[in-house]
Order: sequence, then structure tokens, then C-alpha cells
Amino acid sequence: MIDQHFLTYGNERIPYQVKPDPRRTTRIAIHVETDGSVIVDVPPGQSKEVVQKAVLKRARWIFDHVAEARDRYRHVRPKSYVSGEQVLYLGRRYMLKVIQDTNSRGTARLRGNRLEVTAQSKDARKVRGILRAWYRTRARDYFARQIDHQSEMLPWLNQPPPFRLLTMSRQWGSCSPQGQVILNPHLVKAPRECIKYVIVHELAHLKHHDHSPEFFDLVSLHAPGWEKPKKLLDQMVEVLASD
Repeated sequence: MIDQHFLTYGNERIPYQVKPDPRRTTRIAIHVETDGSVIVDVPPGQSKEVVQKAVLKRARWIFDHVAEARDRYRHVRPKSYVSGEQVLYLGRRYMLKVIQDTNSRGTARLRGNRLEVTAQSKDARKVRGILRAWYRTRARDYFARQIDHQSEMLPWLNQPPPFRLLTMSRQWGSCSPQGQVILNPHLVKAPRECIKYVIVHELAHLKHHDHSPEFFDLVSLHAPGWEKPKKLLDQMVEVLASD
């Protein structure tokens, strides 16, 4: 169960969520996600007083990172889904071309440096729906191939784990306690090295179910230099997650 709380810092009232984590025993971890939301992971049964003290101790750090995230989102322009706009796929930019065909059932395909969407009308909602379906199909196929490939390379896996797609506002991926990998379909817009990092990160959770030093040693071994693609994802999150 996740509880909602607020941190008052100057004139700001910053919401944060307290999330009990059964894998924790004493340490409290505070995360400011790329969209500016604040998550506090705590050991089960931790008192509110201890949690509030930990949050207040890092109030300035939380405020600065939330302000930075808000500033990034402020510069993102919503898409209009018209010809001439740029769209991303596997880190490359393509020019969107919308083609009206009253007999079309709605299709999208890459042609050179263009992503052509054919729809019965040029209504933005219809074009958006076709584009989202295309991204999900591409994400499913590309992620499946990458998970199969990485599973062959990682010695703690005997076979590829099951995975599914889930659009998330704060995460590129996660790994369930049952061993299912969950990936954000928006990730397919990112460069290939970013996708590899996220997949290796989640597969590493099948051996270490935490973010311990051993976990990051494992990620570094199989995705050397992962800090660079992670930083790139953090910088691009507003562009990648917008649709």
C-alpha cells in the first residue's frame, strides 16, 4: 500500500508517496522520478516520525530535483499528429506523413526517413491511435528479440523470462516478484543502447532483487558504461513519453 504525504519547503508543497518495501530492513531510500514525482521506499512498519525526519533531512535535495524535472517538462510541446512532425523510433528521427484514405483500416509503416500513417481521416485522435498501436507492435517484437538475446548471454538465466508491455509514467521497466519483466512501450523510441541497458537492468533483478552493490556490479559487467544510456534516458524522458 502506498501512502500520500506532503513536504513543505519554503512556499512549495511537494507531494511524496511512502512505499513499504519488504526487501528493506533499516535503510530509507528517496527517489525523485524523471517526471518529478517523489517516492520514499521504507521498511515495512517504519514509523511516520522516522520517515518524516528522513524526508526533511533531504528537503533541499528533493526540492532541487523536483524543480529540475518540472523545468524539463515545461519545454515539451504536445504533438498535433500532422504531416511534417518528427517522431522517434529506436533513437532515430522520422518525418510523420499522414495520408487520408477513406477505405483504409488504419496502417503505419516506415518508408525511408518517413513514418507514413494511413487513416480514414486526418483526425488527430485517429492518427494517434494508429501510431500508438504501431509502437506497441514494434516494441513487443524488438523487446522479445533483445530479451532472447540477452538471456543467452546471462549465466543465471536458463531461458528467457516472460514479459509484457505496460505504459508507465515513471518507469521504463520493472521486474515482478514472480519473475515477469515489464517494459514501457515508449522505450522503443529510445536509442538501442538505452533499451539494452533497461533490459539488462531488469534481467539482473532475477538474480538480485534489490539495488545492492552486487546488483550494480552485475549490470556493469553485462552492460558496461550503463551510466551513459541511463543519463540519456533521464534527459529524453519527456520527449520519449509524450504521445
